[in-house]
Amino acid sequence: MRIGLLGTGPWATMVHAPALDGHPEVDFAGVWGRRPEAAKVLADRYGVPAHDDVDALLADVDAVAVALPPAVQAELAVRAARAGRHLLLDKPLATTVEQGRAVVGAAEEAGVASVVFFTSRFQPEIDAWIAEQASVDGWFTAYAQWLGAVFSGGDSPFATPWRREKGALWDVGPHALSVLVPVLGEVRRVAAAAHGPGDTAHLVLEHAGGASSTLTLSLTAPEAAAGSAVELRGAAGVTRLPASGQGALEAYGRATDALLTAARTGRPHPCDAAFALRVTRTLAEADALLGAGG
Repeated sequence: MRIGLLGTGPWATMVHAPALDGHPEVDFAGVWGRRPEAAKVLADRYGVPAHDDVDALLADVDAVAVALPPAVQAELAVRAARAGRHLLLDKPLATTVEQGRAVVGAAEEAGVASVVFFTSRFQPEIDAWIAEQASVDGWFTAYAQWLGAVFSGGDSPFATPWRREKGALWDVGPHALSVLVPVLGEVRRVAAAAHGPGDTAHLVLEHAGGASSTLTLSLTAPEAAAGSAVELRGAAGVTRLPASGQGALEAYGRATDALLTAARTGRPHPCDAAFALRVTRTLAEADALLGAGG
């Protein structure tokens, strides 16, 4: 499959480009970026064309991998789907439900495959744990902590404008939901939301399966406190999310495998744009509650 990359930021440079270049079933076919000079630097590194025009790249590929801010991603994903190109997207799908619906609608209308890169879902140990817990009945409650130190000091390459604007809710919230929803069921309601220090958000969710969950999300945690944890409690006892032995680069390779399979078989992947839209709905509901004081 010929895949072109949209985006030239740190995630594109550190993960998307090397993963696409190293994948045995992918022809890394070109780069487009909002900064043409950065697109040329990244494209030259892998010996692929740099495109000044998005439509020129779309005309030369079978699929696009997107590493752009969510609002930009949503707009270009619609454009790519309407051109008949499969979609390898990043989380969050979009930062409004309307944008997310537009992506899902365009992909469905064009009959193209979509996979959204929720990192944990493409790490083998975590994926296996999720599948195992989803088969267990009687979960009562869960908590998830996703704490980053992006804004705690230093010059993190991930302290990007969209993260400064949208905060941890939209950046790491999708990771927590991607683990909890397959186990506890869809989020029926955001029961409460409250601000913590910095961009920290605390959420209480009610799930369709009857369980509740609490989430603590932050990009302003002290470096010594950074990390993620998920714990489930129910009739079967207590279980905790395992650590993964694979990083983002390997996980992105598995996400690429998933797109290839979905495109070949026509069967949607569990982490497709439709799932990502449901995550966006929950985040938008939580955002509205936070804006209204919880």
